[in-house]
Amino acid sequence: MFRPPLLLVLALAGPVPAHGPAPVMTIGRLHYDGGGDWYANPSSLPNLLTALRTRTGLRVAAEEKVVTLSDDDLWNIPYIYMTGHGNVHWSDQDLLTLRRYLQQGGFLHADDNYGMDASIRRELGRLFPDHPLVEVPLDHPIYHLIYDFPRGIPKIHVHDGKPAQGFGIFLDGRLAVYYSYQSDLGDGWEDPEVHHDPPEKRESALRMGVNLFSYAVGYGG
Repeated sequence: MFRPPLLLVLALAGPVPAHGPAPVMTIGRLHYDGGGDWYANPSSLPNLLTALRTRTGLRVAAEEKVVTLSDDDLWNIPYIYMTGHGNVHWSDQDLLTLRRYLQQGGFLHADDNYGMDASIRRELGRLFPDHPLVEVPLDHPIYHLIYDFPRGIPKIHVHDGKPAQGFGIFLDGRLAVYYSYQSDLGDGWEDPEVHHDPPEKRESALRMGVNLFSYAVGYGG
């Protein structure tokens, strides 16, 4: 059974003594190799963190933390997010580290920003050869935990015009990797003036993000 990092235990435990700083969680933005723009959508994660801070009882930071798979900070971050339009590549050591992180209870959200599909599927296949990506069923908690998404992940941008889909890798029954495809949640999290998305699109994207993070840290379900 996964024993969460002390930071996560404290953050979920309720009020802390007045003499100590309140522990907080954050989202880790994964800086990966391969040439893809891992830094895309710079306003997205701060906006999602604001939504988490104002809509849940979770203690979260105002900014994400950029991490690589060799950083010690990785082990204190419950939710790793990655996006981009280009190639993703993990070294053999990266695969070992990420595999261990996920097996010990971490959560990876890969968000295709239109262009990373082929490489992320390849790398996830290398990560867990015996656990292929499967479509996450519509009755899974990520679609109902805080906000209800009876039809699954919302579609924010057109891309190829295909329906948005959420794929996952399950480890011992737990969703450990979530891959949002043909959706572009990260664009929906950005400041309104970046993409000029309708308010209802941005709201649905933020709600989906709140569900995902909440599931990853065991909140609300």
